[in-house]
Amino acid sequence: MVTHQTIGEHDEIFSAEDLATLRENLHEQLLFRREQLRQFAAVSRADARRVREDAAQVEVGVKLAASARMVLADVEEALSRMDSGTYGVCHLCRRPVERHRLLIVPQARYCGRCQQVREAGR
Repeated sequence: MVTHQTIGEHDEIFSAEDLATLRENLHEQLLFRREQLRQFAAVSRADARRVREDAAQVEVGVKLAASARMVLADVEEALSRMDSGTYGVCHLCRRPVERHRLLIVPQARYCGRCQQVREAGR
């Protein structure tokens, strides 16, 4: 288990307690997204039985389920990075992801600067 890890600007250090809190947050998100996807699947099965279906409602459900799957994958990857000791390292520049960013978005893969560059390129 990692007792501390360098993350963020000015070589901020996450304590074992910080990492435990982040891991717990990620695990809660994991459980929430899995349950959300289970509920979407149950609703989809029930909706398929209906003769008249509102197309807009179906589209919203499909988009919400896709979003939940993406977040679930991000959370699972963040937990994997924690286990491998690479959590908090930007996937692009390999610099530490800012501590405040990880406390807000614990599954973040990119530092703030690289995230802005990615978003600007869309």
